Parts: sequence; structure tokens; C-alpha cells
Amino acid sequence: MRRSEINRLMREADALLEAHRIALPPWARWSVDEWRSRPEQARYGARHQMGWDVTDFGAGRFFERGLLLLCLRNGISGDAQDRPYAEKVMIVREGQETPFHFHKVKMEDIIVRGGGNLLVELVNTDAAGSPLNTPVRVVTDGTERTVAAREPIRLTPGESITLPRRLMHRFYGEPGSGVVVAGEVSLVNDDLTDNFFLDPFGRFSEIVEDELPLYPLWSELEGLVA
Repeated sequence: MRRSEINRLMREADALLEAHRIALPPWARWSVDEWRSRPEQARYGARHQMGWDVTDFGAGRFFERGLLLLCLRNGISGDAQDRPYAEKVMIVREGQETPFHFHKVKMEDIIVRGGGNLLVELVNTDAAGSPLNTPVRVVTDGTERTVAAREPIRLTPGESITLPRRLMHRFYGEPGSGVVVAGEVSLVNDDLTDNFFLDPFGRFSEIVEDELPLYPLWSELEGLVA
């Protein structure tokens, strides 16, 4: 992805979140220089994987397969003294897929905070992590339901779904419903070790530096103060 494209997507996300009255912490809008002037906070953000994240999953087709998110709070996997939970806000466009994956450590709730509808597809996995073509039992806002493998579940604004460990899932914005503002509340999130994709996708994008960053990604924070 080009840095100019990432910057544009961040500006659009900023405006969308403001329109939905979702306030962000001050550090979400710190420039590279502001992060450099606060090395302690930069190291904290890097260790906790907190901050902006824009990915095309290595496919180079962000609007077909991609995700923009901001991790607002997070613990550190394996550290019992740190917080055991994480929270994110995500922007999901119409038809834009986050591909099938599951987590071995994290369980999560995905919540539609506003905007369009989110479609979620689910697949059970066996002990080796391979997909199964079996009915899936899942809870949406306290209601247990059973759906066929890969059957889309529609979440409208205000609705949520609970995704247990090892349940493979993908999601995308419902075409014609608008851009989705989604939230995630979960156990500790570790994007370096706890994402297991059905197909061999890359979790992070290669960036072409064609202009200066608007805001650094969380994966870049450590390098600012190294």
C-alpha cells in the first residue's frame, strides 16, 4: 500500500468516527514527531500493539480485502499483571472482506456501532485447525442460534456476535448498506502470534513511502524511538 493511500484512509476514518460521535484518545492523532517526543508512550504502544493498523492482507486490493482499525487498549499476551482484555474500533466498507481466520488464545465480541450492516460467516475447525462442514452454534446478543457453515449472519447497528476460540470467521460490509463502524471487545489481542488464516495471507502490508505519514501505525512506533 502507498503511504498516501493510508493517510487518505485515516482522514476518512477520522471524519466517519467524528460523525458517529466516537471520541478517540489524544494519542490517536499524534504525529510522528509527537510520538518521538514521547518515547515512553511510543514503547508502551508498541509493546501493547495499540494504535492505527491498515492492512490489505498482502493482496494489494484494499477495497476488496482489507481492514482499517484502531486498537484503543490492550494487554500483553502471557503477562498476568497486565490487563486481560482489548478494545478496537474498525471501519469495514461494503463488500470489503477480512478473510477467514481464527484465534487460539483470543475470544471476542464484534459489535456494529453504526453505519451499515456487517455480514459474518463462520466455520468450525478440527484439532489441526482445518475447516469442517458442520453446523455452527453461536451466540448473538445472548441468543444462541445454529447456522450452516459459511451461512452469512447479518448484524445491524447495535447488534453483536460472540466468537469463541478456534471458530473460523470472516466478515464484510453488506453491499448497499453503507460503511460499517464496528467495535471489538476481546481477550488480549496479539496480531503477531494469534491469527491463523485459512489461506496464506500476510497480516501486515508492505508500504511504499510516497509521502510522510499522517499518523504512524502501531507496528512503526518502536522504530521511532529505537
